[in-house]
Amino acid sequence: MFFPKTSLAGDFSSSVISVLDGDTIEVLHNQHPERIRLHGIDCPEKGQSYGHKAKQATSALVFGKEVTLQTYGTDKYGRTIADVLLRDGTNVNYELVKDGWCWWYRKYAPDTAELERLERDAREVGKGLWADPAPMPPWGWRKRPR
Repeated sequence: MFFPKTSLAGDFSSSVISVLDGDTIEVLHNQHPERIRLHGIDCPEKGQSYGHKAKQATSALVFGKEVTLQTYGTDKYGRTIADVLLRDGTNVNYELVKDGWCWWYRKYAPDTAELERLERDAREVGKGLWADPAPMPPWGWRKRPR
């Protein structure tokens, strides 16, 4: 899938040095590690069904690669929120939704028609976590009693 690159203030290119989970990576930016939260998606958590597979999918796409980050600011944990683009223009956030490894995070990206379409298509064919008849969204899993 090709998505044109645009130049926004705060955008930068960097190498991915770590994948923490399906929707959080670490890059080397100005000689320092920087945590990146992928915009508009929410992957299963570590310990949750499909959490390990989501992390593997993200690793396969980005680990050790040079990426361009289209930034949206920071979240409450200080992570940079970004769309992650590969050199060929592939939007990693979209790929993870398309392949069924995460949810479109409506709460933080309510007007993202492409993410909505990609999630619907993955659900319809039972890709990735959508093979489960009733997958638990990560926001529900995080709020469960422990």
